[in-house]
Amino acid sequence: MKTTGTFFQNSKTEPLCYGEVHLINPPRKRLRGEEEKEGIEAVPVFCGFCGTDYELMQMGRRGELDAKFPAGQHRLINGHEGVVWVPSENRFAIVLIRGGDSCDPTRFTEDETYFEYGCDGADGIFADRGFFHPDMLLHLPPKYKEIKKLPLSLAKKLVFSDPYACAVFQHERMCDIGEAQNFRVLMAKRKLTESEARKQAVEETFSRTVIFGLGTTGLFIGDQIRRHHPRAKILFAARSAADSEKARFVREELKSAYFSTAGLSEAQTAQALRDELGGTASVFVGTSGSETEHRVAFREGALGCNGIYNSFSLGPQVRFDTMPFGFKNQVILSSINFTRAHMQTAISLLCESQFDRLVSLIDKKTFLSDPIAAYENIIYAKGAPLKTAVVWNETYMDREA
Repeated sequence: MKTTGTFFQNSKTEPLCYGEVHLINPPRKRLRGEEEKEGIEAVPVFCGFCGTDYELMQMGRRGELDAKFPAGQHRLINGHEGVVWVPSENRFAIVLIRGGDSCDPTRFTEDETYFEYGCDGADGIFADRGFFHPDMLLHLPPKYKEIKKLPLSLAKKLVFSDPYACAVFQHERMCDIGEAQNFRVLMAKRKLTESEARKQAVEETFSRTVIFGLGTTGLFIGDQIRRHHPRAKILFAARSAADSEKARFVREELKSAYFSTAGLSEAQTAQALRDELGGTASVFVGTSGSETEHRVAFREGALGCNGIYNSFSLGPQVRFDTMPFGFKNQVILSSINFTRAHMQTAISLLCESQFDRLVSLIDKKTFLSDPIAAYENIIYAKGAPLKTAVVWNETYMDREA
C-alpha cells in the first residue's frame, strides 16, 4: 500500500522528506512467547513532535540511520506520539511504541530483538496511513469509547502518552532502587523491622527531590512523584525565568518549587539547591540534556549521601570521582523503556490532567512545505513551546472541544 508522509533517510541535504512511500507490513511480535501478527491499518489523526525525531534527523545528515530503517527499506516514517483512528474497529487508539522478542520491554537484554514505531525498525505515524500490531493499539478510557471526533483538548493530552509512560516507569524504578538502597540504614537508625524500614525507605527516597530541567520528561516525573508522595519536597531547577509558563505550571499543577539557575555558576547552583531544599538532595533527576547536571550533583555536592542520581537525559556523559562516590554510597540509575501497563496508566491519568496547557499547534501545510525548516526554526528553535503537535487528519478532529 502506498501513502504520503514524512520520512527520514541518509542524506546530508534532505535527511527528512515529505512524499509518497510504500508501506510494508511484516509480521511482528508484541512480546516473547506470543505469536507474530501482521499489522492492521490505522489513520493517524494527531501527531506530536519528540526530541528523538530531531536526533534521528541529525543522524540522517551524518548517514547513520541504516540500523534504524525497517528491514529492506532505506527510509523510516517518523513519529511515535499521538492518536490514530482504527477503521476496522471504529475507534481511536494510542500506539504502544515498543515491541519485539522480549520478555519485558522495560529491560533490554543481549538476546533481545525489538522494534519501535517511528524510531527503530518500524514506520511511525507521520503519514496518511500505517500498519500497526493489533495488540499494540491501546484503547482510550471507556468514557471515550463511542466518540467519532477527537476533542482537541483531549488530543493534546494524549500526545504525551509515550513520555508520560516513561515517567511512570521512572517512578517505579526509583521506588525499587530507593527501597533497596536505604532500608538497612533506616533499620539501624530508627530501630525498625525490615518490612517497616522498606516502606519508609520508599518515602525517604523522595524527601528532597531535585528535577534538573523543565522539559516534558521532568514535568511528568515530578507529577508522578507528587501523586504518589504528597509530602515530598520537589524542587525544579532550570534556566527559564520564574514567571515562565512552565515554571507557573510547576507551581500551580505540581505543587512544587521552582528555582531559576540563569546566570549562576555550577557551584552557586548547587549551593542554591541545597539552600532551597534545606539540605542535599535525596534524589537528583537529570532531564535537561546538559553536561551541567552531573557536575552540579556530584562535583559540586548537590546530591547527598545514599542518594540516587536518575540520568534521564539522552546525550550527556555522566562523570564522578570514584572515592567520594563510593564513600557516599550513591547510586546512578538510567532506564528509558516501559510496558503496556505503563502506557495504559499514562493514558488514564493524562485524560484527567491539565497537560494540554503545554501543547502548541503547527499548521500542517507549514510543516509539510519544509519539514526540516519547521524542526529547526519553529519546533526546536530557541524559545519554542514545550510541546508542538500537528493535526494530521481534520476529518476525525473536533477543534472546538
